[in-house]
Amino acid sequence: MTATPQTLLKFLVGAAITAAILFVVWYFSSIVIYILVSAVLAIMGRPLVDWLARVHVRQWRIPRGIAALITLLLIWVLFATFCTLFVPLVFDKVYQFSTLDFSSVLQSIEDPVQHVQEYLHSFFAIPDAQVSLAETLVKSLGSIVNLGSINTIFSSIVGLTVSSVIALFSISFITFFFLKDEGLFFRMVIAIFPSRYAENVQRALDSITVLLSRYFVGILSESTLLLIAVSLTMMAFGMPASDAFFIGLIMGVMNVVPYAGPLIGGIISAFLGVVSPIEGMTIGHTVFTIVASLLVIKSLDDFVLQPTLYSERVKAHPLEVFLVILIAGSVAGILGMLLAIPSYTVLRVFAKEFFSQYRLVRQLTDKI
Repeated sequence: MTATPQTLLKFLVGAAITAAILFVVWYFSSIVIYILVSAVLAIMGRPLVDWLARVHVRQWRIPRGIAALITLLLIWVLFATFCTLFVPLVFDKVYQFSTLDFSSVLQSIEDPVQHVQEYLHSFFAIPDAQVSLAETLVKSLGSIVNLGSINTIFSSIVGLTVSSVIALFSISFITFFFLKDEGLFFRMVIAIFPSRYAENVQRALDSITVLLSRYFVGILSESTLLLIAVSLTMMAFGMPASDAFFIGLIMGVMNVVPYAGPLIGGIISAFLGVVSPIEGMTIGHTVFTIVASLLVIKSLDDFVLQPTLYSERVKAHPLEVFLVILIAGSVAGILGMLLAIPSYTVLRVFAKEFFSQYRLVRQLTDKI
């Protein structure tokens, strides 16, 4: 395609409009997040709303508003059930961390620590009197996990609770109308664009709905399977059901964040092995069992489930997805990695509709 002043001007105008939209989205990021979360919940709940709206009780049909309300209540019942199971376990483990005697813990793993210290001394030629790995671990763990840090966590929870109440109310209100008024979210998005682009935007939104629905269903299925596999494996090694379920829940929830999430979940799970070792095992043996089991399960997940989930379901090359997640993580941390794939999917679909004349866009979107 030959570059002309008209095409260059069109590109610059499009880039300026895109930059302005991105700035507005960033400036009102909290509200945008509420709307996007509500849109995702509406996509997941719409099949149930449609089914309830078709139900007849003699001559009376359930109004769509009531069907939307029932669906919204069911969503929050599921969310509340999850919190009821998860939050008490978290607070219990946090309390156990705060009251943990790290000196007694290190005594149980004294031999492995001593071997590591001897290796460090021989490798780096450090005199024994200068460095004590055991004392360093006690001081480090004591400074990280103590009553003061726990109080700080509980203080921050108060502020988080207030923000969460506002977020829950806002998301519930928006989700209800997205469920009740079919196509409301689509009409909101289409209204942003000029009328001549309405058909392109409609096609883009239809494609986005299909791709993201597949992605969210896939990641929910993957996290559920991971939760079950990890829980059963830990129970098979003799871990109590509550602790095994807690580790499975941690890994399942953190698995939503690509790459970094399972690593964080694995570290938390290893600390759980320190707090609550498996009966009949030392702390070191328990931690080794947990870490080894998670490595095996996550390896199977990474090579079997994730390639299908992260590439096939959003129609993108695995290397392309990896680079996008890496860039998003560098720019916005964990939140960026969490939103990387859905955001990139939206950008690809809109690029295909509006910038398909460019070769790079055609190459990136040829599978959509």
